[in-house]
Amino acid sequence: VKGRYTFIYVFEDGEWKISQHHSSVMPEGTKPQAITEGEVKDLFQLWNSALATEDPDAVAKRYASKAVLLPTVSDVPRTDYDLIKDYFVSFLQKKPQGEILESNVTIGHNWCQDVGIYEFTMGTTGDKVKGRYSFVYVWEDDQWKISHHHSSVMPEAILGPAPKPVTTKKVEVKAPAVVAAEEEDTVLA
Repeated sequence: VKGRYTFIYVFEDGEWKISQHHSSVMPEGTKPQAITEGEVKDLFQLWNSALATEDPDAVAKRYASKAVLLPTVSDVPRTDYDLIKDYFVSFLQKKPQGEILESNVTIGHNWCQDVGIYEFTMGTTGDKVKGRYSFVYVWEDDQWKISHHHSSVMPEAILGPAPKPVTTKKVEVKAPAVVAAEEEDTVLA
């Protein structure tokens, strides 16, 4: 156990004596809330289930007290509960349901993130919309809440297909001794 202490000594009757002593346990730092990669991925289902209720309040309650939502179909950053709820009033009329297609998870001390590609099916029309997403979650009020949510339409829908990434080919490098031996064989031949 770590503790803080104070000793005050006085010289009395020819020897040092303790005049005052204080000790107390160290105030502990915050203990991280444990979460696995699978549990981080499951946090999306809590939000998706809130969408299924078609209740903007239920969705907005999934967000942290200082959350920021950069939504797909609005150019207004949503930075508080009322603005987040307002966004979902109209978005939920489309009866969206999401599915994660690609997920990349990072876990930190009382925060985690899930970033990737998702696809929504709009229940009212059956239309499917792919988008890029980032969810940053924080441990708040004894539960994981969305602190940052950014969603954007895939750029290919606007710009056309993206060029394929350039990859480098592996080049086989021969060891100098082998090259020298091959050259020697060539000269003798």
